Amino acid sequence: MKRYFIDDETPWEELGGGIKRKIMTWTDNLMMVLVHFDKGAIGTPHKHDIHDQIAYVAAGSFEVVIEGEKHILKTGDAYLAVKNEMHGVVSLEDGSILIDTFNPKRADFL
Repeated sequence: MKRYFIDDETPWEELGGGIKRKIMTWTDNLMMVLVHFDKGAIGTPHKHDIHDQIAYVAAGSFEVVIEGEKHILKTGDAYLAVKNEMHGVVSLEDGSILIDTFNPKRADFL
């Protein structure tokens, strides 16, 4: 568990392909993750066996596909992908940011 997230004290974890993240905070049942995308970076389509995910667009814009349905989301928008739903994103602007929340926490991120 991590009670406080201090952005300036938390280094980015480079994931490759123009994507990096910072784990913000978590409990056993909830996790929040900051994810930064370069323009054109792809969050490869995938699904989670046990995780529900809500993502908030904190900056920029994304093409989001959930179960084959495409939407363009911009700053202030969000999406929900429940467990076993195929989902992925493409960043449409440099510096696009998602704030991902997961239930339960992503132990694989820690």
